[in-house]
Amino acid sequence: MYTAHPDRYAAMPYRRVGRSGVRLPALSLGLWHNFGPDRAAGTQREILCRAFDLGVTHLDLANNYGPPPGAAEEALGQVLLSDLGKYRDELFISTKAGYGMWPGPYGEYGSRKSLLASLDQSLDRMGLEYVDVFYSHRFDPDTPLEETMGALHSAVQQGKALYVGVSNHSPQQTREAARILAELGTPLLIHQPRYSMLDRRVEDGLLETLDELGVGSIAYSPLEQGLLTNRYLNGVPAGSRAAGASPFLTEEKLTGELVGRLRSLQEIAEARGQSLAQMALAWVLRNVTSAVIGASSVTQLEDSLAAVNFLKFTREELLGIDAVIAGGASA
Repeated sequence: MYTAHPDRYAAMPYRRVGRSGVRLPALSLGLWHNFGPDRAAGTQREILCRAFDLGVTHLDLANNYGPPPGAAEEALGQVLLSDLGKYRDELFISTKAGYGMWPGPYGEYGSRKSLLASLDQSLDRMGLEYVDVFYSHRFDPDTPLEETMGALHSAVQQGKALYVGVSNHSPQQTREAARILAELGTPLLIHQPRYSMLDRRVEDGLLETLDELGVGSIAYSPLEQGLLTNRYLNGVPAGSRAAGASPFLTEEKLTGELVGRLRSLQEIAEARGQSLAQMALAWVLRNVTSAVIGASSVTQLEDSLAAVNFLKFTREELLGIDAVIAGGASA
């Protein structure tokens, strides 16, 4: 029988989300790739329980996380049932809807029908009465934003979500979503954009928009699918994501020029006394409320979470990182 570590809140920093009363851990655990039937159930349980022991209160999911879609929510539901359920009030659990989930015209995007049906399915898979945050996972160009945001508002009104968020929305789309939600009486809590040292698009207006609106931010893919780790410093190892069938990280991306940049970043990290992954996470945390990490093992989880032990950068380090990043095209 699992019992949480008594000092689980001793080391993790918690940050206020926008102008809300919510505080999230600097690093949150995402269940995107590593929770499904192709992974050992015991390992999944160990990762989730160890994360909670180390102060990771926020678990980030979506309806289509797995593989297959839905598997990550089912995996979490099992661990909640066996171990973490008694700590539900200490956990902050989020899920999303918007990408393809089931056949037919209602299985994706942002209609009221799609979002609310998906939320009901997610709650059933996790065995929960509510989630803490329900996201619109992507902007739907064919559905009025009023309908999509109205569905999020309804989820709160129905007691199925405490807060709402958006992901993969532009600055203007985010501004309009926040306006609509404010008029409905359900504030926009948080935005989840992609952000890393190799993908800095959010710096072109989105981060400033979120600050102006008082909306929190949580970065996904801060390690660029594993590129910003020591795994690819000598090419593509067997068994890695780039060597497999992942559509998000292919071997073609790993050019000699990119590997050279990664090695240069590794040298800066080593001079700081960090791994490349730890430095990449610390760098992102300069500008966002939290960052979502993945983990396929407890060892990998612990290495990433150690990033919170050293979050400060000197001006020279930041200039050096910028110079390396500017040395070639974005990955």
